[in-house]
Amino acid sequence: MSLNIGICGGGVGGLTAAIALIRQGHRVTLHEQARAFTRIGADVNLTPNAVRALDRLGIGETLRETAARPAFRISRTWDTGEETSRLPMGAEAEAKYGAPQLTIHRGDLLRALEARVPGAAIRLDHRVTGVSGGTVRLADGSSAQYDVVIGADGIHSAVRTALFGADSPRFTGLVSYRAVVPRAAVAAVPNLDSFTKWWGPQPDVQVVVFPLTRGEEVFIFATTPQDDWREESWTMPGDVDELRAVYSDFHPEVRALLAAIGSVTKSALYVRDPMPRWSSDHATLLGDAAHPMVPFMAQGACMAIEDAVVLSRALEGAGPADVPLALRRYEDARRDRTARIQQGSLANDWMKGQGNADWVYGYDAWTAPLGQPEGAAQG
Repeated sequence: MSLNIGICGGGVGGLTAAIALIRQGHRVTLHEQARAFTRIGADVNLTPNAVRALDRLGIGETLRETAARPAFRISRTWDTGEETSRLPMGAEAEAKYGAPQLTIHRGDLLRALEARVPGAAIRLDHRVTGVSGGTVRLADGSSAQYDVVIGADGIHSAVRTALFGADSPRFTGLVSYRAVVPRAAVAAVPNLDSFTKWWGPQPDVQVVVFPLTRGEEVFIFATTPQDDWREESWTMPGDVDELRAVYSDFHPEVRALLAAIGSVTKSALYVRDPMPRWSSDHATLLGDAAHPMVPFMAQGACMAIEDAVVLSRALEGAGPADVPLALRRYEDARRDRTARIQQGSLANDWMKGQGNADWVYGYDAWTAPLGQPEGAAQG
């Protein structure tokens, strides 16, 4: 059966959901508030669980053209440089998990996803202001009616507010810095082909480094406590000298990386607690709209991709009358996993030592069991 589905938000999760649902024969309209898809942001870390999901959608080959493939996931101590863990992420990870890790510019990922969605299905400059039942209300005063409404509109989701009431994300007390430098500028630093996390003297002080753009660029991400900065933006300029001062006691390799930075962005980090419910009647949430998380496990985009695939599976073969139960099956399949990763990301202790990554990387959104809500037939 074919459903008429409205997706609110054209980020990673919304575009992935559109691709998966269109492949099933559903009619999809994607409402995106931006006037054009632009190359904003910097990195997306796609771990094997997400790459495997995208491979089944036929996007993996395109991603591999521009992505880098980290050889290892390494944990190192901030001052001595001691390695506390080293996890193979190249060919060995592909053999174990069915896919490698790919690190890619967010713009390249969005472009690859957008190319798989028919242009007629995308409505740019469409800001969603509210949802009621299957009706989506837009800022220009118009509305659209759907069998299913998917809120993929981020941490400040208008769909979430419409379904469950207004609330505010919680400031973590942390700020993050992001920068990209040419690999040639830091060629003397070792391990540039790996995803390396430098653990600071406290868990909330860290520097993460990994390759981008076929290994031609290096992405640098750093966090530190700073309670007097509340601005949340991927594009707000930061102070390079401030960044270097914060990590001036770190290992010489880290300082060499920071010395090569020409410009940096700075953003406060916000979270919400796990939600007890994501769906109401014919509407549901996906990605950061349902489970925003700090980036310490590098799973924000990955969880949105998994959500999109599992949601498409739950809606497969459903008619309009089946939608509420299908949405409950979707959220029941996803809620515990995403809550565990939200909480693990906030604790920021995953893989500091020799831990088990299988529960994260080994998850397969295409085969994971769907939920069975109370009262549903068992079989």
